[in-house]
Amino acid sequence: MKHVVSISLGHSNQDFEIKASFMGQPFQLKRVGTDGSTAKATKLLKHWERHADAIGLGVLKDSYSVGAKRYVDKDSKQLMEIVKRVPVTTGARLNDILQEWAIRHVQTKLGNYFNNARVLFFSGITNFKLAASLLEYSQNLQFADPVRQLGVPKLLSSLDALELYANGAHYVTDWTSPSVMASAPVKDWTNFVLRRAMQKATVIVADVHDLDEFSIEELAGKTIITSTVNDERLAQFKDKGVHMVIDGAPYLFDHVLGPNLLDAMILAATGKPAQDLLEDDYLEIITDLGLAPRILYPNGFKRVNRFAFVIHPLSQEYFKKVKPIELLSQVSPPVFMNSLEKAMAYAPPFVYSKVSGIKSPTGVEAEGWLISVGGTPKEIMAHSPEFTYRRLLDAAAMAKRLGAQIMGLGAFTKVVGDAGLTVAKRAPLPITTGNSYSASGALWAAHDAMLRMRLLPPPKKGQKVAFKAMVVGATGAIGSVCARLLATVAHEVYMVSPETAKLLALKESILKENPDARLFLSAHADKDIGAMDMIVTATSGAGKKVLDIMQVKPGCVITDVARPLDLPAAEVAKRPDVLVIESGEILLPGKVEMKNIGLPPNIAYACLAETIVLALDGRFENYTVGRNIEWEKVREIYRLGLKHGMKLAAISGVNGVFSDADIERVRTLALAKRASAVKAVQRKPRAKPASPVRTRQASPATRRTPTSAKTPTPIKSRAKAK
Repeated sequence: MKHVVSISLGHSNQDFEIKASFMGQPFQLKRVGTDGSTAKATKLLKHWERHADAIGLGVLKDSYSVGAKRYVDKDSKQLMEIVKRVPVTTGARLNDILQEWAIRHVQTKLGNYFNNARVLFFSGITNFKLAASLLEYSQNLQFADPVRQLGVPKLLSSLDALELYANGAHYVTDWTSPSVMASAPVKDWTNFVLRRAMQKATVIVADVHDLDEFSIEELAGKTIITSTVNDERLAQFKDKGVHMVIDGAPYLFDHVLGPNLLDAMILAATGKPAQDLLEDDYLEIITDLGLAPRILYPNGFKRVNRFAFVIHPLSQEYFKKVKPIELLSQVSPPVFMNSLEKAMAYAPPFVYSKVSGIKSPTGVEAEGWLISVGGTPKEIMAHSPEFTYRRLLDAAAMAKRLGAQIMGLGAFTKVVGDAGLTVAKRAPLPITTGNSYSASGALWAAHDAMLRMRLLPPPKKGQKVAFKAMVVGATGAIGSVCARLLATVAHEVYMVSPETAKLLALKESILKENPDARLFLSAHADKDIGAMDMIVTATSGAGKKVLDIMQVKPGCVITDVARPLDLPAAEVAKRPDVLVIESGEILLPGKVEMKNIGLPPNIAYACLAETIVLALDGRFENYTVGRNIEWEKVREIYRLGLKHGMKLAAISGVNGVFSDADIERVRTLALAKRASAVKAVQRKPRAKPASPVRTRQASPATRRTPTSAKTPTPIKSRAKAK
């Protein structure tokens, strides 16, 4: 029987002793903790050198590579040099293989899990290879080596910085006074820096025993990458609110075995010196044993993905809500607000609100940040696209630092220039404009509103609904998709845009997909507006009048997806018999915590909802960018929205949410106005009959020939008549 013992500087309450069969041989396995005592470890090593076939040493790696250089840990090396008769190993090589495999396994199995994650390493020097692997998925890496080794309250934020630090850290530790590093002020300050970094991180890489001193305040909601997590430690992580634990250590014989113990078992079973073990040997053994990384959920399945969304003020009224400006705006002349509006366009982006509480029925959660840039639509349109691009890229850099995995563009930020293409190319994280879901949400809301109005006859089986629809701004990004969708369900679709060539191309494209569609083109909305049952306005008019609401048919449903709105409240108030809705609002799943964005609680604009849907689904990619929205993406985002619990929000207008009573009131007024119009036609006097001379039907004998048709009288007859 082979005897293998693991001597660890960890806690002795984790000790165990088991018998097992490994690689066809019987083994006696033992783990002995020394509670951090190097002296005790030394005695145990001398004792077990005479009784064991191989020894695993649960300490820091005896050597490690940082970049191109290799370093030796003096303390670990001294302990290893005590043992002369039998193989001894820290399991460093095997641990590197298992941990790197673990993160790649998670990234593949869970899909983009580490994308732009904020990862904190307690020791980057001893985990350099793991850090290099995580760098493939995220550049948000921080290393606490200076804090924990030297008492310097500074985190490293790149592998290059870590390499420079590693080159000089060994010299610093030689002359730094231990009493200074252990002094209360230094210890308290470095402890504060480390705890704060842990709170901001989403992933923490640390030895399992290094986390014992931290509480729920630092570990709640975190993903821990570590090794050798047994049931007792998992219970502790549960109490501390840890979301997920990634453990590369193997689970064999109903125990979690440290890599140092497994490596010692391999040395004892093969009889090879540690330096003769090749990667192929490890691969063969791992495969034969059927080992796999462990993904543990102490509090049940938990995954939180992160997003950012860019907003901006839609008018000067936004600035009046800011406390320092609120009072000034009441007493200052308009020129002050105009100057403020211009100045705010140059302001750097800032976090307007943290968003949390979004939970999909799949169990995945999303959190994010609303990042505001200062330009109003007026100022955005007054500057070149590059001016806005720079501010959006600054916002993207901020979103990346926060840990967002995708960023959405809201309102006019997605209209400027090439509609997100340039920003997507330059930004350090994926971008979407949200236009796919905006188009889908526009007709979702319009369809629901028409059903609730009950003014259209039900369609016959196999036929389209007998209604006429108009899309104002049909050649735009959202408008073109609305036109395509309506062409599949409406009897007639009227597409309006001043861009006549684009209208012709759009019609040609729609007919290619839907040859039976009845399409009509116009450069002006007022031409056919009086016959429409539904109107979608999707322009980028920035406050310009795009249609005359007084010409609209009573009971018409107008869906205004433009931002700012094409129809301001003053215009809407003129027609209480017309239902004007602000389309695109989506009810988010969960109990959402977010600052006011002008909508009821838990409700978001469709462009924001698209960003959230992509985050929930782990689709961290450039999704909707540019002015040509893809059909497939419109359908896909609608299906993904349903999958993650998105619902059409209560229909709202310029004055807030419409209740059933509000919609019934609009319906009643529309019916009354239609009835009044019919009666007016009936009361209109009939046209008077034409004069008898023109209308009387004379007999052939007496019928007179019109003067213009008389036959000339012969000359002789005229003379006789005289």
